[in-house]
Amino acid sequence: MWDQLRVMGAAMKIGLDIGSTTIKAVALNDAGEIVFRRYERHRAQIALLSEVLLHAVMAKFPGETFQLGISGSAGMGLAEELDIDFLQEVYATRVALRKLAPKADVAIELGGEDAKILFLTGAGGLEVRMNGTCAGGTGAFIDQMAALLETDAPGLNKLAAGATTVYPIAARCGVFAKTDVQPLINEGARREDIAASIFQAVVNQTISGLACGKPIRGHVAFLGGPLHFLDQLRESFIKTLKLTPDETIVPENCKDDSRRI
Repeated sequence: MWDQLRVMGAAMKIGLDIGSTTIKAVALNDAGEIVFRRYERHRAQIALLSEVLLHAVMAKFPGETFQLGISGSAGMGLAEELDIDFLQEVYATRVALRKLAPKADVAIELGGEDAKILFLTGAGGLEVRMNGTCAGGTGAFIDQMAALLETDAPGLNKLAAGATTVYPIAARCGVFAKTDVQPLINEGARREDIAASIFQAVVNQTISGLACGKPIRGHVAFLGGPLHFLDQLRESFIKTLKLTPDETIVPENCKDDSRRI
């Protein structure tokens, strides 16, 4: 199989992005059109699921050869093991935004355990702010908070759509957040309001913890699974940053519509 994936200059290309919790696979034809895409939680079975997805691509296009590139925080080890080109994710994101969203001044990206803000314009050029070892305010945090409300991330999103009140909740750490959420549950606060409060906590943590006072202005692109699948979370960012529709960028083709985070 691997001989079919190392052909430099091949007409078809495969991109495999391996994050902390999910794998995304996309195949492009010689016209640069998406002809295959999948989005899966890998549950630490990275090598196995990567092989499954690559086999799925090749089964759809028998006899074709591909040029494969791997990116993502958990992809470097696999790329080195297979002697496949590895693309650093921040660089890959910047290249993609230049092509697909050239108006973007800032990109906010939330992943399973990573969060980052890319300041793309300005006198200093590219500036990247990323979280450290804590996954507070990321997809893993949202999963943990959703479990407290006996639902999942999409269920949390559905609840938040019916909120009328937002309570202060810490998002720096799941333990701290739980000490804020559990009393609200015990006191009978509406689950809809708690859900919206969790999303607002993610917004506050991202802006205060990552931007650290640097203004988020201009056209803002929203990237990553949580910000694409959870429209109520995205709306919380938009309202907090006071973005107009023209200033809000949600790239197309971010996911396979049949998959969920």
